[in-house]
Order: sequence, then C-alpha cells, then structure tokens
Amino acid sequence: MRIRNCYTFYMTETEKLNQKVQYTKNECPLNAEVVSKVDGGSYWIEKVAFNVEADERISAFVLVPKELKSTVPAIYCFHQHGGDWKIGKSEPAGLLGNPDLAYAKELTERGYITITPDALAFEERNLGNDADGNYFEMVKRLVSGKTLLGKTISDTAKGIDYALSREECDGQIGFIGHSYGGRMALWMPVFDNRIKVSVSNCGCVNYEDSIDERRIGVQMEFTVPGILDFGDMDKIVPLGNKTNLLISATKEDKYSTGAEELYKNIKDNYVNTEIRLSMFEGGHIFTGEMRDNAYSFITKYLPIL
Repeated sequence: MRIRNCYTFYMTETEKLNQKVQYTKNECPLNAEVVSKVDGGSYWIEKVAFNVEADERISAFVLVPKELKSTVPAIYCFHQHGGDWKIGKSEPAGLLGNPDLAYAKELTERGYITITPDALAFEERNLGNDADGNYFEMVKRLVSGKTLLGKTISDTAKGIDYALSREECDGQIGFIGHSYGGRMALWMPVFDNRIKVSVSNCGCVNYEDSIDERRIGVQMEFTVPGILDFGDMDKIVPLGNKTNLLISATKEDKYSTGAEELYKNIKDNYVNTEIRLSMFEGGHIFTGEMRDNAYSFITKYLPIL
C-alpha cells in the first residue's frame, strides 16, 4: 500500500490578499541624502532623496520643527490625486495647491516631524504626459503579473523606513491622507503594522460601489486583477487592525460612499485598537474642522511628550 506524504499549508488572509496585490518590499539600502534645507518659519523644509529600488531614487519633503526638545513621532503624509499629476508632495507640504490639504505643514506646526514623498507618476515622478505616465506605470506592471498598488505600497514602506531612520524621530510612525492618500491610509496598515495610527479622509469607497451603475470608477493605483475574488474593503481593511484607524468621510462625496456600512462591518475586528468613523457635511473636502478632528485622533495615540 502506498502512503501519501500529506501536509496542510496554512496561508494567512493577508498572504491570500497579497497573491492579488503582489507586494514585495524592496530591501535595497536607502542611501539617503538631504538635497536642500530652507527656512519655513517655525520649521525647516528639507528636500531629501532616497532609494526605493536599487536603481530608483525618489524625492520627498521632510518638515522638522525648529524647537524640538526631544525626539518626536513621525507622520507620513500621502498626497491626493486630484487629476493633477504635476502636484504631489508639494501640496501636503504647503508649497503648492490647496491650503486645506497642507496637512504635513500643519502637523509639523503641532510638533511632529513629517514626510511627504511623490507617489509614482506625480510631480517629479511623472515621466509621461500627466495621465499617460500614470497609465503606463499601471499597464507595464499588469502585463508582467504585478500591480501598481504593490509598487506603491513598497515605495511607501521605504518612505516609512526613512522617516524612522531620522534622528529626530522617536521610533513611532503615523499616517494621514486625503482622497488617494485616504485610500492608502486604509491599505498601508494591512501590510505595514509599524503604523500606530492612520487617518483616512474621503477615500473609503469599496470596489462594488465603484463599478456599479454610478460609475464612480477605480483609480489606476487600485486596479488589482481579481481583487473581488478575495473580497471588498470590508474584508481588506480589518487585516490592518493592529493600527488605530480614523475613517473621516462626508455625506456628499462619492469617494466616501458606503463609509457607514464599512464601519459597521469592520468595527468588531478592532479589539485592542480603536476604529472611529467621523461623518461630516459636504463633498470631497478636508476642512479645518475635519483636520482638527484628524489631528486630535493622531495625538491621542502619538502624543508629543
């Protein structure tokens, strides 16, 4: 009688998800350098460069309070999309764009060190003609069995590496973003549990609502073949339940569609951490009231001592 050698292969839900996302963090050395340093008033604005792959360097703004008395947490500030590929890191830093989206500047004024890099295809990383460059970056990965989301998560993880390497940082990291950045604030804790607190503003719409008759659409960075075979955002988001999460949404914003349903479906997964939903009037916005609410949530879990 032949005896078959059998074993059970256990795969976590995050590993199953990653079969779709195809994320692998690049472990190349950062080889970081400060390119420039200018006076921002109560803080310094440093432009830095570091490697996200062995043959690819990116730029970021790092804002550092001048009056630091000790090390402080760092906050990764992911920029919006906005259909404007010429602006990326400069908007959260308060150098270009909408002042309501200058959350890196405002958090630094509150005492944090902040980092805001360009996402692939934005500002200094847009090598094509606006959307064409973004589309190219997506397609070249899809045809080789990879995803732009996997690349974006890897690049963001390298930015977190850099933030945590700064001598001003106390070894703790938070995350905040609006729109595109708000979507990344939901995805990053799934793959990087170093993030202690994350704020997602106007970026929580699920896939099913994005492809129904309302035609909200799916951003290129989140186009993942077969993702719904794994599940929608109510299955994806709680995989990052080691991170305290604020979902900030508005009642008239299409990218906030389903926020209350998402919260209801996932809140019981956050046992040792907090998940909070804050609903506001208005459209695709990040008002002063909303930002104050977001900053208070960050401070609750990353106080400046």
